[in-house]
Amino acid sequence: MKFLRVMLSGVVLMALSTVAFAQSDAQKSFDKMKSLAGSWEGRVTTVPPQPGMGDGAILDVSLRVTSRGNALVHEMKAAGTADDPTRYDHPVTMFYLENDRLLLTHYCDAGNRPRMAARTSPDGKTVEFDFLDLAGGTQYGHMHHAVFTVIDANHHTEDWTYMMPGDKPVNAHFDLQRTK
Repeated sequence: MKFLRVMLSGVVLMALSTVAFAQSDAQKSFDKMKSLAGSWEGRVTTVPPQPGMGDGAILDVSLRVTSRGNALVHEMKAAGTADDPTRYDHPVTMFYLENDRLLLTHYCDAGNRPRMAARTSPDGKTVEFDFLDLAGGTQYGHMHHAVFTVIDANHHTEDWTYMMPGDKPVNAHFDLQRTK
């Protein structure tokens, strides 16, 4: 009986350490994302090409840590356009920790709010977000997947997958350089 109690205690401790490790991975991913805070500029490439959706356009991307370090705000817009989200596309994405997961909620110009959960590459340089669920309709499509890859302190890429109506994917690749 004593042996069983010792074994059970060991199993419980291993389970708790696994939960702590998962939280640690989520925190590390969030810290990696927060290291991108600043202003960025770069070209977008879409596959298949989408001239009306900005293929070849220059984007301005801003990432800002807020809420005492508990959230990261990501905003993007076409370079040279006024900061007027009532006239121009200006999607906002919020990154945050929820329990043992890093999540994002994308406030889309299509009028919906997809949520995605992160997983990190073994080298820690890539944080990939997989679709969880969606609030709002899909009449105009929805953002479905995102990948952030840190090249160095002044260069990162973002790959976003947008599902058009009928579940036709459009992949957008942003190659971004830090401006501030």
